[in-house]
Amino acid sequence: MTPITYQEQRGRIETYFDRTAVQAWARLTSDAPVGRIRATVRAGRDRMRDTLLSWLPKDLRGARLLDAGCGTGALAVEAAQRGAAVLAIDLSPTLVNLARERMPAIDGAGRIDFRSGDMLDHALGQFDFVVGMDSLIHYRAADAVRVLAGLAPRTSSAMLFTFAPRSPALAAMHAVGKLFPRGDRAPSIVPVAEHALHRLIAEHLDPQGWSRGRTQRIASGFYTSQALELVRS
Repeated sequence: MTPITYQEQRGRIETYFDRTAVQAWARLTSDAPVGRIRATVRAGRDRMRDTLLSWLPKDLRGARLLDAGCGTGALAVEAAQRGAAVLAIDLSPTLVNLARERMPAIDGAGRIDFRSGDMLDHALGQFDFVVGMDSLIHYRAADAVRVLAGLAPRTSSAMLFTFAPRSPALAAMHAVGKLFPRGDRAPSIVPVAEHALHRLIAEHLDPQGWSRGRTQRIASGFYTSQALELVRS
């Protein structure tokens, strides 16, 4: 079977989050009651967001941050409350509109510019930090690293992102997911072998002056994701 291309997968993700799963995603990212499985996903995402935020400076005044794949904006809000100028972008205009509706008042110097579009658009400019929470987990490792390599020249301090670590437990969850009707399925999460990801990073990002920093795996029921920090050498 021919592997799906980056552009094809990008189109599937946009369709899913902008049309198929809008209500479910809006509920998952709110305080509304959810079922047992989605509750584990919500808890895992909360822990992952807290982890990524803990790797950022507590004082972000004067910093520009790209929230790549911002969803409904929870991470963007936290970064802005620390003083960052956040450009929060997502493929789904519907989710971005929901993020704007939910945005609270931001204290201090922080602000958020919500947009729908492509995180790789050079017109977005330069950043001190890039955060991609679960926005690259639907892509093959090679495509994810190409995205990071595209953002690297425009990032001065750190890039934080997550990937789906290859494991028997994650493979089992994918098998269960295939039992759902096709129209109810999310775009496939692509499990990544950590050693292969590190090899690609060494090949494409080390020459640009980047090195691997902290890493943390979060496992919560039906949610498994691993954060990795890339920092300027």
